[in-house]
Amino acid sequence: MTDQIMTLKEVAEYLKLTEKTAYRLAAEKKLPGFKVGGSWRFKMTDLEAWIEQQKNKVADND
Repeated sequence: MTDQIMTLKEVAEYLKLTEKTAYRLAAEKKLPGFKVGGSWRFKMTDLEAWIEQQKNKVADND
């Protein structure tokens, strides 16, 4: 299995966000995550796809 699973802290660092902001976005279903035992986890491939979607939204609005 090559798909990396990231913690909330790792995602916050990767996206250059505070952990609080990353948590809020995940809780609001604005970041593609899931909970394991009450802790947020994120698949790197899902995050990369989400980033591309965000880039496309910005490009469509220009």
